Amino acid sequence: MSNQNKKIIVIGAGFAGLSAATTLASEGFDVQIIEKNEMAGGRARVFSAQGFTFDMGPSWYWMPDIFDKYFAHFGKKTSDYYQLVRLSPSYTVVFGENDFVDIPENMAALRQLFESYEAGSAARLDKFLAQAEYKYRVGIDEFVNKPSLSILEFLQPNYLFDALRLQIFQSFHTHARKFFSHPKLLKIVEFPVLFLGAVPQNTPAMYSLMNYADMALGTWYPMGGMHEIVRAMVKLAEEKGVKFHYNQAVSKIEFSGKTAKRVITSEQTFEADAVIGGADYHHIEQQILPAEFQTYDKAYWDSRVMAPSSLIFYLGINKKLQNLHHHNLFFDEDFALHAEEIYSQPQWPSKPLFYVSAPSQTDASVAPEGCENLFVLIPVAPNIQDTEEIREHYYKVVMDRLEKLTQQSIRPHVIYKRSYAHKDFISDYNSFKGNAYGLANTLRQTAILKPTLKNKKTTNLYFTGQLTVPGPGVPPSLISGQVVAKEVKNMLEKS
Repeated sequence: MSNQNKKIIVIGAGFAGLSAATTLASEGFDVQIIEKNEMAGGRARVFSAQGFTFDMGPSWYWMPDIFDKYFAHFGKKTSDYYQLVRLSPSYTVVFGENDFVDIPENMAALRQLFESYEAGSAARLDKFLAQAEYKYRVGIDEFVNKPSLSILEFLQPNYLFDALRLQIFQSFHTHARKFFSHPKLLKIVEFPVLFLGAVPQNTPAMYSLMNYADMALGTWYPMGGMHEIVRAMVKLAEEKGVKFHYNQAVSKIEFSGKTAKRVITSEQTFEADAVIGGADYHHIEQQILPAEFQTYDKAYWDSRVMAPSSLIFYLGINKKLQNLHHHNLFFDEDFALHAEEIYSQPQWPSKPLFYVSAPSQTDASVAPEGCENLFVLIPVAPNIQDTEEIREHYYKVVMDRLEKLTQQSIRPHVIYKRSYAHKDFISDYNSFKGNAYGLANTLRQTAILKPTLKNKKTTNLYFTGQLTVPGPGVPPSLISGQVVAKEVKNMLEKS
């Protein structure tokens, strides 16, 4: 049977699902994507209201080389689809009232900044980033492209040597303190770990590769917003022949023996030679698969350390704001306390850190003239009570501090407001425990210790995305789709 006669069904049109579908369609397979929502993108959907355009989820464009490689695989360039600009400053960190620092995109200026806080730290930054670059090159080029189906994938002598140099068994917390001691510098270098869903003490030092992505490769923005990446990926997928089916939730997967044969929604039945779950792994396995094909039980899933959820406010402001850049991190409260209230003692935070994105500072198209578009995010523990009263309480807490720290009145100028938290993540994405980012990247949830991308009890069911390898984040999701596509291609061409 030729590839074009082999049917692949992808469940979910997030970054990983789009990546897997497009990769397989380019190999000649008949690929269809089933998406429960009205548009592609998963957490990177978009909506418009009162002249404002809001990206709903991811807002940081890091690791531009990963996007370049993705489109290059199909003979394309990112510039064929969207315009990238490098942000300057990369972002602002607010430590308190009249106490903030703009992180420069220029390495010479960054070295000067570090030196201004701690004598000798510029040279140590060079060494820190040299190690981080090695980890980035090896981690991104080698390790994250492994399907992690067997420990044997990592037992080559050069990989064992690399594993030592990657510092997989040392914590990021310990690693950072070998180079820096000033508390503000430590906050700056530890902040990217927040994207990984774990505290620095429980995150492998390997993930200093994120600092290389941040400081050396830079922070970018696709004009029009992050959803422009999704639009580009959908256009490319359609060019390759992928067919999309929106507003259809999968209710059942039917098997013949151990082989998935049909994917069923409320509207139609799709025949399949292979199925890829790009939607929430836990939901597909625990709610859609028959019990005999579930690889993991409830106790396994409950024991997983999840990355945080988020309380998000989308705000339209009818004036331009001062003392804000595109990305703004408010670290004016105790990080350790906030982290404890996410991981150790899950509860709503008593003194939350928060993040504000103001894309209208860069892109006039996302807000009416003279107005500002704000995305305000508080990282919070998954699986905690989510009510409108709680959301309003934290709106007041955050806006009190935002107005004080930026020295301006904002709330009277809010002409559009929408909140989004646990209940919405569950409703829109069937998100396990209402998480926003997937599994935490702890040592015990790395590589082969993550939920497997190949269902072990079936012959042709696979998974991709933030709950399997390589992990959470947009670039890892692109890679995840390509990794699973290779496995599915090999399986089908052997059958």
